[in-house]
Amino acid sequence: MRTSVTTDNAATVIIGQRVRPGSELEFEAWQQDMNREASKYPGFIGAEVNGPTSVQPDWIVVYRFDSVAHVQAWINSATRQERLAGGQKYFDGPGTQQVVGGGARQADALVTVVVTHRVDREHVEDFLAWQERLRLAESAFEGFRGTELFRPVEGVQDEWTTLYRYDNAENLDKWLVSKERRDLLAEGAAFSDFHSRTIDNSFGSWFAFDERGNEAPPPSDVKTSIAVWVGLYPTVVLLSLVLSPLHMPLWLGLLVGNLFSSMLMTFVTMPYYVNPLLKHWLRPPPNVPAAKANWRGVGISVAALAFWTVVFYLATKVLWHLP
Repeated sequence: MRTSVTTDNAATVIIGQRVRPGSELEFEAWQQDMNREASKYPGFIGAEVNGPTSVQPDWIVVYRFDSVAHVQAWINSATRQERLAGGQKYFDGPGTQQVVGGGARQADALVTVVVTHRVDREHVEDFLAWQERLRLAESAFEGFRGTELFRPVEGVQDEWTTLYRYDNAENLDKWLVSKERRDLLAEGAAFSDFHSRTIDNSFGSWFAFDERGNEAPPPSDVKTSIAVWVGLYPTVVLLSLVLSPLHMPLWLGLLVGNLFSSMLMTFVTMPYYVNPLLKHWLRPPPNVPAAKANWRGVGISVAALAFWTVVFYLATKVLWHLP
């Protein structure tokens, strides 16, 4: 497995899905409801639904978002996963999915495993039944956030592609090393010609804001920088005050201070101070205007930094005379 971390750009996702004969009207109504839910997510620009044609047997759904991060937030959301489960009765087999962006892709906010299989035509039914057993087993594990299966695209991709997602690497590992998975892999020995890769969130737990931490993209670089500044300033000053009596030389003090500040930022400052303080700015609710969320976030950040500045001034210049 390998971890892929890239950058953010505008994106369109194109989904192809064959529909069971006789279920077209129900599928279209279900898809329109799905589109309404998508419109509530940050960055949504529009959605289109196109029926089959003489040369294209699939229904084609096109979502447009202002960034790859935002389109992934919708694709990975619990809302979409729940509705996909309800729409299975309309589907005639797996769908296809392509993400088209202006550049490289943003790292997924979830821990996502992408598995590709080469399957002989005569074994497709057995492969689909085996994949369904895998899905049922995965869904029983803590942290499971959904799975999707995409069939080959003729002339573009020969492999079947499976994506399954967990809320963090620890829960993913529980599934990967489980007896249930080993037994199912043994059952599917005929499909052992596969490749997998893991896409993780490069920010670790610094920007996991709630118990799920996976229904929105990571914040922008500007928001990330300001949020880290809000947490780093009090952390570094407090550590400097604590370590100052040791009178360590500069090179050693910075080495020790950086170690402790990194650990405090990861385990204390970000999850218990910065994320709760700025959560409505870093992950604004879909019904809050972006300008309002941004002004509020900047205002809270300025107020927090001003508060710590006054506290440290009083502590070091008024109450005590420290450097």
